[in-house]
Amino acid sequence: MMPPAASPAPALLSAQALRFMRNEMPVFGPIDFEVAAGEALLVQGDNGAGKTTLLKVLAGLLRADGGEVRVQGRPVVPALRARVVGYLGHLPAQKADLSALENLRFLCGLHGSRPGMSLEDAMATVGLAGYEDALARQMSAGQRKRLSLARLWLSPAPLWLMDEPYANLDLEGIELVNRMVEAHLREGGGAMVTTHGAYAAPPVRTRMLVLERPS
Repeated sequence: MMPPAASPAPALLSAQALRFMRNEMPVFGPIDFEVAAGEALLVQGDNGAGKTTLLKVLAGLLRADGGEVRVQGRPVVPALRARVVGYLGHLPAQKADLSALENLRFLCGLHGSRPGMSLEDAMATVGLAGYEDALARQMSAGQRKRLSLARLWLSPAPLWLMDEPYANLDLEGIELVNRMVEAHLREGGGAMVTTHGAYAAPPVRTRMLVLERPS
């Protein structure tokens, strides 16, 4: 007798009828989508379409006004979200008067880090070798974005929420983001990436979610 076929693994993230309102006006939704292991969901839309708001809802920074979010097939709760989701937002989430290395050490203390990877290795990966002792306030916008990418690279979370990760980066930096996403997906992770331009989409298995301004 043939053994029963294995059930497909649940999506890393799924949402059904998700919506958000501000001052009783709709920002987005209701929308349905999912992010499976090994794929990226590219979120596009004009300014004001709700891309950043959507990622903040998924990261737990804002409360949705309706719908359901599931993580690895289970209803999302703070402890599960903290373990599964890594968030890269517009703000660098760095203490200006700490060095780059001190910032990474502090953030890894909060969120954990991947086993077998040092902070220095992560900084070298994002092109910041030699900047370990530089204060965050002395770094350029591009360097601080790279430091945020190093923090995400160190995260053990399988799902990356990346809000405009290409902002403040030159072409080399854009290629860096794409290499990071490719490597993360090869290891079974997933990513949700907001961007204004499809030119910056990572060359990986990608689905598209287009948000439109409410009429």
